[in-house]
Amino acid sequence: MDPIALSVFSSRMAAVCEEMGAVLRRTAFSPNIRDRLDFSCAVFDADGGLAAQAAHIPVHLGSMAYAMAGVIRRFDWQPGDMVVFNDPFLGGTHLPDVTLVSPLFVDGERVAFLANRAHHADIGAVTPGSMPLSTTLEEEGVLISPVRLYRAGRRDEAVLQRIVSRTRNPRQAGGDFAAQASSVSSGVHRLQELVGRMGMSEFRAALAALNDYAERLVRAALVDLPDGRWTFTDYLDDDGQGQQDLPIQVALTLDHHDAHVDFAGSADQVRGNLNCPLSVAAAAVFYAFRCLMPEQTPACAGAFRPITLSAPEGSLLNARHPAAVAAGNVETSQRVVDAVLGALAPALPDRIPAASHGGMNNLAMGALAEDSPWDYYETLGGGMGGGPHHRGRSGVQVHMTNTLNTPLEALEMAYPLRLRRYALRRGSGGAGRHPGGEGVIREYEFLTPASVTLITERRRHAPWGLQGGAPGAVGENRLNGELLPGKVRLEVAAGDRLTVMTPGGGGWGGS
Repeated sequence: MDPIALSVFSSRMAAVCEEMGAVLRRTAFSPNIRDRLDFSCAVFDADGGLAAQAAHIPVHLGSMAYAMAGVIRRFDWQPGDMVVFNDPFLGGTHLPDVTLVSPLFVDGERVAFLANRAHHADIGAVTPGSMPLSTTLEEEGVLISPVRLYRAGRRDEAVLQRIVSRTRNPRQAGGDFAAQASSVSSGVHRLQELVGRMGMSEFRAALAALNDYAERLVRAALVDLPDGRWTFTDYLDDDGQGQQDLPIQVALTLDHHDAHVDFAGSADQVRGNLNCPLSVAAAAVFYAFRCLMPEQTPACAGAFRPITLSAPEGSLLNARHPAAVAAGNVETSQRVVDAVLGALAPALPDRIPAASHGGMNNLAMGALAEDSPWDYYETLGGGMGGGPHHRGRSGVQVHMTNTLNTPLEALEMAYPLRLRRYALRRGSGGAGRHPGGEGVIREYEFLTPASVTLITERRRHAPWGLQGGAPGAVGENRLNGELLPGKVRLEVAAGDRLTVMTPGGGGWGGS
C-alpha cells in the first residue's frame, strides 16, 4: 500500500478502539471503570489476530492478543452474537477482568471481531472488592467460560442473571455489562462503516499490509540489538500464604531479528494467588519489547511475530487450572517486566531504566453489612525508575497498568470513606545521577466498618537501581500506625485509618 494510505488506515483502526473506550467510560456505572479507566478495547481480524488497539492497559491487550484466536475457534459465529468470558485459562487474565467480543459480518462474510475487557470491582469473590487472598480460583468469584451473552442481537437474560446474581450489587454490575455491550456494538457499527467505504478486498489487503509493516519494523529494531544470551532473576516478596522470595528467572536470546524469552528456573506455581496463565506472561514480554520499538509501530499481530516465549507448565508463569490467579495479573506481570528489562540492561546499557515501583499496590474494600453493600478496588501509583537520559517520574502507574488514580472527590462521593492524605512520599526514590521517582502516600479513614484486602509487592525486595544508582525505598502499609504485611485481609472499624506508602523507583548512574 501507499505509505500515507497505510498510515491513515492504521489511525482509523485505532480510532475505532478509542471510540469504543469513550462509549464505555461514559456509560459505565462503577467508578472503577468510569473514573479509573480500568478497561481496554481492541479490534481483531476474522481469525482472532490483533488488528488494532487503543492506548489502554497493556496486560489486558497483550493477553487478548495472545489468546483471542483460541476463543474465536470455540463458536460458530452469527451476526449479532456477543460472547462473554473471564476464564484465565481460556484467554482471560483474572476473574474481575470480563471480556465481551462480537463479530462483524459484511455481506454474510465474517470480517473482524470487536472486543473490550473491563475490571469489575465485584465479581462475587469471597471478600469485597473481588481481590481476595485466595488459594483456589473458586474463591475469586464467578467463573465465566466463553458463552453467548447475545444471540443474533438478543440478550440471554439467564446468562446475565447467572453472573450478576453472584455480585453484591447486581444493579451496578448489570449496568457495567450493558455499558460493555454498548461499547462493543458501537465498535461493530463504526468498523462496518470503514469496511463499507473501503470495500472488503481493500480492507483485507490493508490489514495484511499493516501486519507486514509492523513485522518489518520490529525485525529491523531487533537487528540493531546485539546478538547473545542474557539472564536475570528478580523476586516476588511472597504469595500471602507463607511462601517467600519467589524467583522470576529469565533467559533472553537475541538472534539477529528474532527474540526468545525462556522462564525455566522460575518458581513453581504457589498456593497463593500470584500464579498467572501464560497469556499474562506473554503480555508482559510483548510490552517490554514494545518499549524498544519505533513509536509508529502498529499495535497488531505482525508486531509479535518475531518474539516468542516459553515457561514450564505448572510454574508461576504457566499455572495449571484451578490455581488462584487474582494477583498474577496485577503483580506477577509487573515482575516479569522487571526481569525482562533486567536481562536487557547489559545488552542495552544506554536505553534501559532502573526498576520502577514494580506493582499495582492493590487495595480492595467493601461493606461488612449486607443491608448496605458497596465494593471498591483501586491500584496506586509509585515511583518510576530513573533512566540513562531522565530522572524517574513520581506518583505514576507504570508498565502493565495504565489506569488513573481515583479522584478523591469521586471516592468520597461514592463510598463511606474520607481521604485524609494524598501526597508524594518524599525521599523514596533511589539516589543516582538520574534519581528514581517518588512513591505516594494515601491515607483513608473509614466512616463505617469495612472489609479490606491489600495485595502489594516490593515490601521486601526493593526496586533495583542500575549503573551504580541506589534502589528505591520499599513500600509500607499501616493501619492506625501499625505496620501491616504486604498481603493481608482485615476488618476495620469506623474511624480506623489505613495508610499505603508505595515504593519509589530505582536510581540510574552513580551520583
